[in-house]
Amino acid sequence: MPRRLRIGARSSPMGQTQAEQVRAALATRYPGITTEIVLVDPSGVTTARKGRVVSAVEHALLQGACDVAVRCMKDVPGVPLTPMGTQFAAYLPRGDRREALVHRSGLPLDRLLGGTRIGTCSVRRAAHLARSHPHLLVEPIRGSVDARLAAVQTDVIEGLIVSASALDYLGQRHQAAEILGIERICPPLGAAVVGLQCRADDTKTIGLLAPLDDERTRREVTAERLVLRVLRGCCEAPVAGHCTTRPDGRLSLRGTAFAADGRRFLHSHQIGTDPAALGTQVAHELLSSGARGLLPAPAPAL
Repeated sequence: MPRRLRIGARSSPMGQTQAEQVRAALATRYPGITTEIVLVDPSGVTTARKGRVVSAVEHALLQGACDVAVRCMKDVPGVPLTPMGTQFAAYLPRGDRREALVHRSGLPLDRLLGGTRIGTCSVRRAAHLARSHPHLLVEPIRGSVDARLAAVQTDVIEGLIVSASALDYLGQRHQAAEILGIERICPPLGAAVVGLQCRADDTKTIGLLAPLDDERTRREVTAERLVLRVLRGCCEAPVAGHCTTRPDGRLSLRGTAFAADGRRFLHSHQIGTDPAALGTQVAHELLSSGARGLLPAPAPAL
């Protein structure tokens, strides 16, 4: 019987739901396994090795407060590709990577009147809206997904752009006035992927989680994160993209770099079989097109 496993996750409703998803997957694989969910305040961050700022959940993992950290891969910086002292033992099957519009009156995006206040703190979403719907007002709004959803019913905002997978985790898909295709708002790199992060020297936990790994998701997210790594981006960098697996098994990777005001977008699309090589190729094509001028100054290598 596998040993007791402590699952670290954000204390937000979505973090708790993701942790329960991991617990259920483990129970299916290992009937009778003992698990404990360790909830961590998602607002807390700390500085770890070599001055690298890590999330509170990753810090809890490194400090030994949990055995596995449940991570939203879209929020994991690309540098370093694998956070020092850790390893992603498994990626769960990918969810819906598209974006959703939540509107107080249930109106779709193209029917929103000028001056409608749409909430988002994402540079990526704001840039796409500035290009496609410049008559809308983008209002910065932070907090957990459920708190942002509640704000739509107040005087703060009339609408909200949120990931479709977040609505699914919260059982709130019915709140979506419209699901926006990836051709309208390009998703973040690593969108809708839950990664299970372990300490690199914890071989028992790594082996325990390995059967939960979805190979298709791993290949796709590896290609996407290589784009982020080469461009030296973080979750707030003006970079987006998505990788899909074709029927023949090859990977189709699209990468986008953009100006924060939405006035300039650069695109690259490549097809290949090696995830790392494909991600590197797309990133270099973006750089050769002028992406460096759209990105913040590179962080020092760690």
